[in-house]
Amino acid sequence: MKTYIEERAIEVAEFIISSKATVRETAKRFGVSKSTVHKDITDRVEKLNPQLAKDVRKVLEINKAERHIRGGLATREKYLHKH
Repeated sequence: MKTYIEERAIEVAEFIISSKATVRETAKRFGVSKSTVHKDITDRVEKLNPQLAKDVRKVLEINKAERHIRGGLATREKYLHKH
């Protein structure tokens, strides 16, 4: 694996942990796709630093559990601004 990819994977993981960011927010911040963020976290960080990968997974599980709430709030905002 290229060094810059490993460095990005670690940076992505640290960013998600420190900011509690979603995969989508992280992808936008780093200028990569959601698929790349997901691969960085699930494959690359797992091989480079298993403990960091475990910590990231915890944050992503929380985000996954809360996503239906965020979606509902976004829809609510959309219709509040329409009327």
